[in-house]
Amino acid sequence: MDSLFSLTGKTALVTGASRGLGQGMAVGLAKAGAEVIGVGTRSLDDTKSKVEAADGTFHEIISDLSQSDAAVKLAKDAININGKVDILVNNAGIIRRAEAEQFSDQDWFDVINVNQHAVFQLSREIGKHMLENESGKIINIASMLSYQGGLKVPAYTASKHAVAGLTKSFANEWSGRGVNVNAIAPGYMATDNTAPIREDAARNEYITSRIPQGRWGTPEDLQGAVVFLASDASNYVNGHVLNVDGGWMSS
Repeated sequence: MDSLFSLTGKTALVTGASRGLGQGMAVGLAKAGAEVIGVGTRSLDDTKSKVEAADGTFHEIISDLSQSDAAVKLAKDAININGKVDILVNNAGIIRRAEAEQFSDQDWFDVINVNQHAVFQLSREIGKHMLENESGKIINIASMLSYQGGLKVPAYTASKHAVAGLTKSFANEWSGRGVNVNAIAPGYMATDNTAPIREDAARNEYITSRIPQGRWGTPEDLQGAVVFLASDASNYVNGHVLNVDGGWMSS
């Protein structure tokens, strides 16, 4: 049974790995045996130290996925490290908040470029490599806002709906060719992105009261899910969006 979940010998590329959910998943993949390539817009020394503390190997790539050519270059640079990428975790994302009638075009395009366009490009480029090897796992990070509308985050909501759709679209084409494409939809997680919500006492209390498990999630709560979707244990799972939400969607 252990071998089903082992990632020994695999190389995993994780975007947005400098902190939060990306860092948590990078550490989880390393604990399962994967060699991790972490991507961020700034130093990933903290993630590197955590991966190495788990007896893992870590490589750093600095890349700004808001730039038009960044994802294509990133794919090449990542493959060149070990000659392969077996697992891609599309985690990098940004959020901008404003009332819908005040939401600017610039904020719209900034969010869509990172959360949607870069996911498409990187999946396409790494996917080509995986298809050549007839093997690979792509894991996109969706959201509860892949299902719901949210408040004051129209671009983020649109992008996360798109992530769910892209997951299903790529899976339809590639699942018969050795590449599994799935997504994780985290619930309300205690990260930098959600700090403004948690600082609003009334809204924080409302959200917590709606989570059957009675607490916000943590980056560590995604480790089991990402290892499952990256491993042989999920070989017959395709086009699925796995909610890791403390029961939010069932409440």
